[in-house]
Amino acid sequence: MAKIIIIDDEKSIRYTLRDILEYEKYEVDEAQDGEEGYEKIKNGEYDLALCDIKMPKMDGMEVLERVSELGKDIQFIMISAHGTIKTAVEATKMGAFDFIQKPPDLNRLLLCVRNALDKSQLVQETKVLKRKISKTYDIVGTSDPIKRLKEDIEKVAPTEARVLITGPNGSGKELVCKWIHAKSLRSNKPLIEVNCAAIPSELIESELFGHEKGSFTSAIKQRIGKFEQANGGTLFLDEIGDMSLSAQAKVLRALQEGKITRVGGDKEISVNVRVIAATNKNLRKEIEENHFREDLYHRLGVILMHVPPLNERKEDIPLLVDKFLVDIAEEYGASIKKISEEALGYLKELNWTGNIRELRNVVERLIIMSDIDITESDAKVYTSYNK
Repeated sequence: MAKIIIIDDEKSIRYTLRDILEYEKYEVDEAQDGEEGYEKIKNGEYDLALCDIKMPKMDGMEVLERVSELGKDIQFIMISAHGTIKTAVEATKMGAFDFIQKPPDLNRLLLCVRNALDKSQLVQETKVLKRKISKTYDIVGTSDPIKRLKEDIEKVAPTEARVLITGPNGSGKELVCKWIHAKSLRSNKPLIEVNCAAIPSELIESELFGHEKGSFTSAIKQRIGKFEQANGGTLFLDEIGDMSLSAQAKVLRALQEGKITRVGGDKEISVNVRVIAATNKNLRKEIEENHFREDLYHRLGVILMHVPPLNERKEDIPLLVDKFLVDIAEEYGASIKKISEEALGYLKELNWTGNIRELRNVVERLIIMSDIDITESDAKVYTSYNK
C-alpha cells in the first residue's frame, strides 16, 4: 500500500485530503507545517508528499529543496491557493511531479496522485534492475591477475581505443567487455553483441552490415546490421577468430574508414562505433595458417587484455562461490544456502577446464541437490561426474 504524507498548515485541507485518499485505500500521514513535514520525511518512508507552498516555519519550496538533498525516493505534488505559472515552473524544475491549485479538483487530484505513484514505482524498479545488473556484471576476485585486469579496464575504458580480449572459453571475456562499455564515455549508448562463431559464414556479413530488400533469396525486407545498431556505442565481436576472411575484409574497411555498405546496396553509411573483440584462439597462429588477417589483428589489438583461466586464480573461488550462492538464490526466490570450508577447499582442488561458467553450473547444481547446507560430501558427489 502506497504511503502519502499531507503537509499543509490548514487543518480543513488536511482533513479533506486524508478523507479522499483513505477512501482510495492509501495510507495517509499528516504534518501541520513544513518543518514537521521535513522531519517526518527525513525519518520515515513515504511514496508521495502533497505539500502546500505557503506555510509557517518552512515553506513548501524549501521542504522540496531540502528533501531532494536527502536523496529520498519520494514524489512531490505542490498545492497552493496563490499559485502562478512561474511558481509551477519553478517547482517542476526543483523536482516536483506536478502542481495543483486550491481548492483541488477531485478527479484531477486522484489522477495526479496515481501518476505520481506510478512514477515512484518505476523509479524503484529501475534502481532494483540497476543493482541487479551491476551485481551481474561485477568482476569478482582479489587475485593478482584479476587486480591487474581491473586496473587495465579503469585505464582503457574512458578512451576510444579498440580492445582485443583473449582467454579460454567461460573465463569471462564478455564480462570484461561489459565493464569497459559501462565505464566508457559511450555507456549511455548501446552495447551490441555478435557471436561470430554462432552465425553461419554466409550470413555473417548480413548480420554485421545489414542487407537491402531482394539482395538474396530470403531478403524479403531491408535489415539494419549490427554496426548501424551500435552507432554511437560499442560493438562486441565475440569469437572473432571464427569470422570468415571475406567478412574480416569488410570489418577492416569499416574500422579504417568508419563506413559500411549493406549487402546488396551501394550506399556508404557512416558509423561511429567502438569495437571490442574477443577470442579463445591464438590469433598469431591463425595468421600463420592464413585463417586470420594480420592487418585486422593490428587494427583490433590496440589494447590487448588477457582474462586468466580459473585454474590460475583459484584463490578467487570462495568469493565467486559466495556470489553465485546469492545470485542463484535470488533467481530461484529461495533462501541463501551456506557452504562449508571443507567443501570450498575441495572445490579449490579441482581442475576447472570450463572456468567460471563451469563453476557457476556446479554451484547451481549443489544448491538444487543439497539439503540444508552444502557439505564436502555434497561437493564430492555432485562434481564427480563432472570430472
